[in-house]
Parts: sequence; structure tokens; C-alpha cells
Amino acid sequence: MLASITPLGERGRRASWTVTATIFILGSTAGGAVLGVAFGLLGSLALTGVGIGWRLGLLAAALVAGLAWELRRERVPGPRRQVDERWLDRYRSWVYGLGFGAQLGAGVVTVVVSSAVYGVLVAAFASADPDLGAAIGGAAGALRGATLLASYRIVTPARLIAFHERMRRLRRPVRSAALAGQLGISTLAIAAAVALG
Repeated sequence: MLASITPLGERGRRASWTVTATIFILGSTAGGAVLGVAFGLLGSLALTGVGIGWRLGLLAAALVAGLAWELRRERVPGPRRQVDERWLDRYRSWVYGLGFGAQLGAGVVTVVVSSAVYGVLVAAFASADPDLGAAIGGAAGALRGATLLASYRIVTPARLIAFHERMRRLRRPVRSAALAGQLGISTLAIAAAVALG
């Protein structure tokens, strides 16, 4: 996706990268928020009377299970589909910006690359509140959408090639940092669950 919606690509489609990227990020935020509302609502129904300590424990367990899975295997379970790149040629930029953003912001309707995506859903569920779920999902969707901003300097084919090479080199370090961050959040959740038990 980062290589498809770039200033170079948008110029070739006679569209504004700034407009498309803005709509993409808004769509991604909305996609995450909608899923967050749904999981927050489910949590409000399923976790009635369950204290915050237990709900934090649920989140910690999900994050630790995700870490264990990722450390044992390379591929996180989930859909194997990508967004339909034919949209780039068929629709206006605001349509594919919004559509791609909403799909990627939801996190689970395209390729899932990190167990943290499921951690977001569990966090929204454990919040047991549709409004908090929307905030959790929306924040995660906004962060996913903001990754598009990394392509803002791709204005020539040479920069596109260099960008792909940089992404290839950074794959392992970024994955390691993401797993370390997930470990840190799960540790905080465990400590809070014990303290609030």
C-alpha cells in the first residue's frame, strides 16, 4: 500500500497525494473506530460485573499469547488478502483512499502482520464500553493510517526503489521493536491487573 499511494503514483493518476493521504488516514481512523465500537459493545454485554483487574488480566493474557505465537512462528493467523489495487485505476482518489484506509484501519480484513492487531480488539473488548472501544480502535487505526506518511518523499522512480530497499532492511528491526513494545505493554497490564486484582 505504501508503494501504491505515493506522490509519484498520485501524480501519475492526476490526483493530489495530500488529499488522498488525508482521506486514507481519516478512513483508517474510522475503520478502527467502528471495529472498536463493536468490540467495546460486545465487552459491555459479556463482561458485566467483571472488575478492571480481571479485564486487564484478559488483555495481558492475549498480548502474551500473541507474543508466544509470533516467537514460535513467523506468520500471524488471519486473512491473506490485500486491498484490491485495481481500485487505483477504476475509482477516484477519495474512493480508494477512503476504502483502502477503512480496510487497513480495521486491521483484520487484510493481511494481519502482528498479533498486536488482535491485542487492539481484546483491549476494546476488555474496555467493556463502546466509547472507549471506539477510542482504542480509532487510535490504532490512525496509527496504521499514518504509516502512509512515510511515502511523502517518493516523487521519482529512484526514490521509490530506495524506499523499497529501506523497507526491506528495516523489516527485522521494526518487528523486534514491535515485539518489545508488546512485551512492555503486556508487563504493564499484568502489573496493573495484580495491583487492581
